[in-house]
Order: sequence, then structure tokens, then C-alpha cells
Amino acid sequence: MNSKARISAVGSYVPEKRLTNSDLERLVETNDEWIVQRTGMRERRIAAPGEYTSHMCISAIDNMIAEYGVSLEDVDLILTATNTPDLPFPTVSCLVQAHFGIPSTGALDLNATCAGFVYALHTANAFITAGLHRKILVLGADHMSAITDYTDRTTCILLGDGAGAALVEAAADGAPGAFLGHHLGSDGTGGVHLYRSGLADRLGEKDLEGAGKLVQNGREVYKFAVGTVPKGVSALLDSAGMAMSEVDWFIPHSANLRIIESVCERLDFPVEKTLYSLEYYGNTSAATIPLSLHMGLKEGKIKPGDLLLLYGFGGGLVHGGLLVRWG
Repeated sequence: MNSKARISAVGSYVPEKRLTNSDLERLVETNDEWIVQRTGMRERRIAAPGEYTSHMCISAIDNMIAEYGVSLEDVDLILTATNTPDLPFPTVSCLVQAHFGIPSTGALDLNATCAGFVYALHTANAFITAGLHRKILVLGADHMSAITDYTDRTTCILLGDGAGAALVEAAADGAPGAFLGHHLGSDGTGGVHLYRSGLADRLGEKDLEGAGKLVQNGREVYKFAVGTVPKGVSALLDSAGMAMSEVDWFIPHSANLRIIESVCERLDFPVEKTLYSLEYYGNTSAATIPLSLHMGLKEGKIKPGDLLLLYGFGGGLVHGGLLVRWG
């Protein structure tokens, strides 16, 4: 008999340094009113010198252990969603394994950019329900300040650093699983609208810019998100036999508050029942959804039995959603 999976603990971390809208006014031609009006953001956190994605993951795990009292001794797989690893290899997951001395575990990084945490949870659920693993440490973290061009006023106002952690475990025999449905999608033809150059400096017929920094066509990314996410949400709900009215909390990727508002309008869903982390943390890519989830728990908004709809979207272009019953 296949197992069911549940989320048993969560944690998060953001660096101490704040980059405010006033700070950005001294870097590029912008102002607080313009940034808030167009993005909903007021601050973002910036990693300290020498602080990288693995360090932020370790701090998020420490936070999870402190709050939930969980053990990592029997973790049998580490999955880290990130597009900004400390190094090409060893992976962030291996660095985490070494720090905590987890005795017998696989270690794997995956990159689905801003949808990464959803993809990692989906992967963890698949491994556990297939009976291949019992306890998986899932991380979503990004060091976006390291790939931000602080002369580009269209992107530098958006990005920040942070990490989230979750334990996904096999549920007790006969107990219901937390994962009720999923929907994944991609449009690789849109990759030219949000990318970071690497070993290749061409994408299809396009010469890439940015010299290793993030490059974004904000208008096209907005169109992709607002056009794709509502359709994906509808497909997800249909596959699970549920309606948007049954969702207690919508937790989308915190890319931009205007995107979230437009998506909610198209879904006829109240923004007040949406959780996002962008106001004081900015767009932390794979970390936005776990940060929002953890904030909702700490603030007492999310209750046992609540139906959560997580939906990520980002570079690739990729998107993905999960329905999760909390508790």
C-alpha cells in the first residue's frame, strides 16, 4: 500500500540587513511612492558578505528545529530548490547534509526558479507516496542580491534574499495525506523574457545580456503570470474536484503585489485571503512561498484543517501549484 505524505514542520530565515525603498533612491532613479504603487514592496533583506544560500538554508532549518523540536537524524533525502547555489557543485543540499551530519540521506538540488518550492514539495510528495522515502527535508532559498544589477531600476527594486524549510513525512498508516492535487506547466519559448546568462551567451536566436546578472522583461512576465496562473489554478481545482470558494488561503509566489491582485481578480478570490511575503522581504524567488506560509502560521492565520493553494511561477518559464490540507 502506498504511503500518504504530510508536512510536519516549517521554518524560515531572512538576513538582518534591510534594503529600504529610501536606500534604493540613492542607487537608481526611483522613489518610495513609485515602488510601493507598482510592486507593494517597502523593504527587502540582503545577505551579509560571505553569507550564501547554504547558510540561509541552515538558519531556516535551525528555526524549524527550534519551533517544532524535530530531528533530522532519520531524514532520507534533502531537496533544495534554488537558482543561486553557493557553488555549481557541491550542491546546497550536500552542504546542508555536511553541516547537520545527517547520517544516511540523498542530496539533490533542483531549479524551477520562483516555482522551485512548489516543485520540490511535489517531488517530495511523489517520492513518499511511491514508498521510496519516508522523511524528506525540503528547502526553498535564493541569494537574489548576488545576481541583481543594481544599476537596473526595473529589477533591483524587486529582489531580496531568504530561505524556507519544511519536513515532508509519511503519514501514519490510515491517516489522510496533506497533498490533494497538483498542476505543473511550462512555456520554454518565454525563457528570453526572464533569464541569467551562464556558460551560454545565446538563447535560441537571442544574444543574452546581463553578464551573469538577472535580466527581466517585466511586461512579458506580468502577462505570463496573469494569463497563466488563473488557468493553472482552475485546472488544479478541477483535477481535485474542488472550488476556489473552498480555499482558505491562497499562497502565490510573491513576485509583485499587482500581479497577485490581478490574479485574485480573475479568480474572483479576495486578496485578504492571500498570504504574501513581498512587502518587507521583496521577491526572494524560491523562498517567497515558504516565507509566506511560515508568516501565516506564526500570525495565527492558518489553522488545522485549512485548505491552502500554493502557486509558483517564474523563469523558464515555469509554473506549478499544489492543494494542501494543513494539519
